[in-house]
Amino acid sequence: MDGVINLFKPRGMTSHDAVYAIRKIFNTKKVGHTGTLDPNATGVLPICIGKATRISEYLLNVDKEYIGELTLGFSTDTQDSDGCIVDSSDKLVTIDEINDSFNKFRGLIKQTPPMYSAIKVKGKKLYEIAREGKTIDRPTREVNIKDLRIINNYINKEIIFYTKCSRGTYIRTLCDDIGKELGTYGYMSFLMRVGVGNFKIQDSLSIDSLKKMSKTELSNSLTPIDIAVNHLESLVLSDNLYKKLINGVSINLENSYSEFIGLNIRVYCRDKFIGIGKIHKLNNRNYLKMDKVFTGE
Repeated sequence: MDGVINLFKPRGMTSHDAVYAIRKIFNTKKVGHTGTLDPNATGVLPICIGKATRISEYLLNVDKEYIGELTLGFSTDTQDSDGCIVDSSDKLVTIDEINDSFNKFRGLIKQTPPMYSAIKVKGKKLYEIAREGKTIDRPTREVNIKDLRIINNYINKEIIFYTKCSRGTYIRTLCDDIGKELGTYGYMSFLMRVGVGNFKIQDSLSIDSLKKMSKTELSNSLTPIDIAVNHLESLVLSDNLYKKLINGVSINLENSYSEFIGLNIRVYCRDKFIGIGKIHKLNNRNYLKMDKVFTGE
């Protein structure tokens, strides 16, 4: 079986545990996720199976969507509900102040990754350093908060919100930063990932439901490889180029498809998905070179 399963990861399960569970259910070792989801978070975790493990790199950079809860008045060492409270404040904030603060965090912003994260500094993961009771300087990174809006505000203390953001965004850091911007504290008290690119929570499947499926049902539950990466542009080529494509021979496109130069592209031929390639310019001509071939292997 080859494709991507839209898994609903439960709270408390690591992404590694999810991969292990899918390996057992589908009875295959060739399984990999498309980017981790924190153990304390729940929701969408696309997992690649079989040949689809080769497309995981194309799913890493897609936008992510979350529904989270920001609790004001407290901060924790992990910036979420799993940590220990390290600061608190009795300051009361207004609904207008909260709305204004949320508005400030839309668009391109700078974030400092939390100490309790898997980012490596000099070969050591930050959370390993944090567990030693140490804090070190971390380089800031630019992330894109493409959408951020309040869903519900309970007494200006517990704020449920929706956000759509770029790869590498820490929602718990967003909560911590909003708390500080308001002149108080804040931590992420809940997080559900509701979208990873075109994989949405309403289409996700739980571990328990997958365990009850027959082999045919499991196969039907997989998103085909080309549909999983349908955020990429597509290109249909003439039938006579089929053998060259599946053998990785560069295709001379003359001056066509210049708008696709440098982009990852889904390539089709003879009504089949061939794979993913890129168009390069050489000697004033455009050439297609396949990076990943899935047909004829």
